[in-house]
Amino acid sequence: MKSLTTILLLVLSNAFMTLAWYGHLKFGEWKGVAKWGLFGLIVISWGIAFFEYCFQVPANRIGFSGTGGPFSLVQLKVLQEVITLVVFVVFSVIFFKNETFSSNHLIGFAFLILAVYFIFKG
Repeated sequence: MKSLTTILLLVLSNAFMTLAWYGHLKFGEWKGVAKWGLFGLIVISWGIAFFEYCFQVPANRIGFSGTGGPFSLVQLKVLQEVITLVVFVVFSVIFFKNETFSSNHLIGFAFLILAVYFIFKG
């Protein structure tokens, strides 16, 4: 159960972080937000990132073997990176419809999944 909880919290965490990191590229299109300038976008992104930490910290505490969880520190990091990529792909397809993914992107993602396999195998 801790594995599933950790993964769910990491997905939520990464959803907020991806929105904070890349959402500002679309926020400027919103009426009124464009006049806030870069500082305003930074403040909005920082506010969104707060929620990322509200999920990331518990995910790491629940998931880390040193605090009773099922994952080593390396496993947690690799898991988080793969979740980040999956969330990013979904986010970019939904919010940035002009972005495309080519076969080399998919091959790269496959190698990352292989990395997860080898990290968890050991």
